[in-house]
Amino acid sequence: MENIFDFEKEYILENEAVLLRPLRMADSGLLLPISTAEPEIWSYSLITAAGEKNLERYIQLALDAKAAKTEFPFIVFDKRTQQCVGSTRFYDMQLTNRSLQLGYTWYGKAAQGTGLNANCKFLLLRFAFEELNMERVEFRADNNNAKSIAAMKGIGCTVEGVLRQNVIKPDGMRRDSIILSILKSEWNERVKEHLLKKISK
Repeated sequence: MENIFDFEKEYILENEAVLLRPLRMADSGLLLPISTAEPEIWSYSLITAAGEKNLERYIQLALDAKAAKTEFPFIVFDKRTQQCVGSTRFYDMQLTNRSLQLGYTWYGKAAQGTGLNANCKFLLLRFAFEELNMERVEFRADNNNAKSIAAMKGIGCTVEGVLRQNVIKPDGMRRDSIILSILKSEWNERVKEHLLKKISK
C-alpha cells in the first residue's frame, strides 16, 4: 500500500469522546487558559507552552514543522466537556520508512485521568497504522517522567531502551530519553483490542 499523506488536508479524527483537528495559530486563545494557569504541565518538556508568548511560539514552531512536512500537530477537543483541552502531534514523519513519532502530548489537569488520553491514542494509532500504513510508531519521554512512561506502557507500548543524555533541556542540563514503540503487527494482534476495551469502559 502506498503512503499517502497530505499536509494541507484538514484531517479530523473523532469518536464519541474526543475530536482532534489540525492545530492553527488562532487556537492560542482556546489553549491560553491552560497555558497560563498550569505551567507545570511542561516540567519535563523540551519546549514549553507556559504563558501567552511561549504558547504562541510553541504553536508557530509546530506550524513551521508542518510546513516543512515533518510534523502534523492537532488540537484536542473534549466532547464531554465541550472544551479544547490540549495538543498532540505526529513528528519525525518518515513516510518512506513508514515510521513516525507520536508525542508533544499535553492536556489540562481537568482532562487528565478521564480516559481522554486513551481515546486520543486510539484514534491517532488507528489513523497511523490503518490509514497512513505506518509500520512503526515511536514514543519518547524524559526518563524521569514516571507518569508519562506509565501512560505509554498503559496503552501497550514496548520499551526499547534509553538514549543517555541525548538532548539538552531548557535548564541547560542533559536529558536521558526513554524510547518506546508500537509496531503494526502489535497493533493488529493486541494493542487495538486493548485500547478498545479501555475506551469502552
